Amino acid sequence: MKKPFKKLKEFIDNKILYSRKGTLAVLIGSVLAVLFVVGILLYTEGAFDKKEEVVVTTEEKPVTEVKETPKERSYLDEDILKAITNSGDKVKRALGERPATVDVPDDQLAEYVKLDSCIIGESGGVEVTGTAEGIPTSDDKYYYLFDAAMYEDGFSTDAEPISKIYKDSEVTLKAALNKAAANSRLYRKFFIAVKKDDEFKPVSHASYITNPEAVASHNYGGLQHSSKKGLLVDPSHLDAVGDLGVNYATYNIPLNRLLATSAGGSVAYTYNGVTYYFNGAILHEYDYLFTTLNSKGVDVAAIILNNVSPSTFPEVTHPNARSGSTAPYYMFNASDEAGVNALAAIGSFLAERYSGSGHGNVAMWIIGNEVNARKEWNYMASTDLGTYASAYARAFRVFYNAIKSNNAGAHVYISLDQQWDRNMKDNPDYDGRDLLDSFAASLRSYGDIGWGLAQHPYTVPLTDVAFWNGHKLVTDSADTSFITMKNIGVLTNYMSSEAMLYNGSVRSIILSEVGYTSTKGDALQAAAIAYAYSKVAANGNLHAIMFSRQTDAPEEIAHDGLAMGLCTTGGGHKLSYDVFKYMDTPQREEHIAFARDIVGVNF
Repeated sequence: MKKPFKKLKEFIDNKILYSRKGTLAVLIGSVLAVLFVVGILLYTEGAFDKKEEVVVTTEEKPVTEVKETPKERSYLDEDILKAITNSGDKVKRALGERPATVDVPDDQLAEYVKLDSCIIGESGGVEVTGTAEGIPTSDDKYYYLFDAAMYEDGFSTDAEPISKIYKDSEVTLKAALNKAAANSRLYRKFFIAVKKDDEFKPVSHASYITNPEAVASHNYGGLQHSSKKGLLVDPSHLDAVGDLGVNYATYNIPLNRLLATSAGGSVAYTYNGVTYYFNGAILHEYDYLFTTLNSKGVDVAAIILNNVSPSTFPEVTHPNARSGSTAPYYMFNASDEAGVNALAAIGSFLAERYSGSGHGNVAMWIIGNEVNARKEWNYMASTDLGTYASAYARAFRVFYNAIKSNNAGAHVYISLDQQWDRNMKDNPDYDGRDLLDSFAASLRSYGDIGWGLAQHPYTVPLTDVAFWNGHKLVTDSADTSFITMKNIGVLTNYMSSEAMLYNGSVRSIILSEVGYTSTKGDALQAAAIAYAYSKVAANGNLHAIMFSRQTDAPEEIAHDGLAMGLCTTGGGHKLSYDVFKYMDTPQREEHIAFARDIVGVNF
């Protein structure tokens, strides 16, 4: 081996003598080249062979020493040599620490890489990070990033990768987001794959983007309130909202009023390459309502309801809900491209318009009404719980990403009624707890997001105002059949369980609809409102309660015998008007003292 090293020394001497005009970068490059040559020479001479080496001694001719000038020596000072040596050590350690290559069987390959995050990074693009204990064998040295539509199940062998990176124990693959463009990835799911046996095979579970708020232009999360008091307001009597001291207001946005079929009298909105039309006159109504409420210190919870005609806007309604409906509202459609695009456009348009654009602000968005009541309020042809929950979860995620990508501070809620865990045979609806569990699991499986719960804890039956007296179907157990204001703690306890937390915290919970009829007496209704509010005020996990309603609804009186308003249809004030007005003020005692005798509880 001495002859090769003799040649090497001559090579280094020549580099020093004849590269005086080279830069430091050139010298370092030369040194790296030398290291490479050393490696080749060592390999050629068998330095890496494990067999015993035979040492041959030969006479070496003397070499005349070439003296270097100070300038020449400066090219290889001690600091440079030390830096080169340290870099070499780091490379050696990195190679030594590199995970082992693992031959993973195909049946274990699908989730070999654990997806740690799927987010919009600081650059505004998609970043998918995954980890694995080893490096799976494949045809090459790369991990590949793929994306797929929300409605696509499984892995398409015809898909093309959108990014790739060298395989390692921890990798981050990146891709463009293309927000609002025809090729937007805001609503797509992502997974990592390898190329094996000349075809791509997934090595991770799929995940959607979990932080759409990262690209939002607005951040309105609501006003600062000292009270949790809310109301389903009467738009024809907004002057009373300020007098009542309302902090939160719910309001319905039925899509059959909002969507338009043509440009005439409408507002055009192009999203993801498709143009949609929204009724201009209806928008002006909402603009006036929301700006007026905001000016009175009221935050709005807008309820998006799908009651469009399936024949006029079929893309909005799930294919299994376009006929045979027994409910006023239908399941939203995220089962195909047209449906996802339509829901995304609706959510994006509304959030963009009502988040700081001068048309009023909406802090809370509720997707559908009492969606566990399939037959009565969110129609879809009868199916198993998993299929129904998955259909709603997909649609919910579209709305969530659309809304949060415009307003980072917005809250987005699933709506449930008071049916909790009835386990009733042949029930055409789903128990709220079962649907909540399935919904939460579906979202968590594909990347958890910050959804909230909008609960309706009505009494059982609705005409029973004195909820404090209890009912055999209302208990303090987690498997109670119904949740009312009597056992509302069951709900908040359940939402405090590990499976329901979001980033370690209890999610936003609002009681977006609950009311008590005055048909059994104004005093009983007023007492129920006062006591219900006191329970909400004392529960730190409840953010707001919206009572139904400001004014009696004639259709509810005629059909159900329910007069839940604070005012009569003619505008007259019931006893509950002043109770509602003062129950969160210093005058509270004066106006709610009577209720203690009725309820039998000191609150």
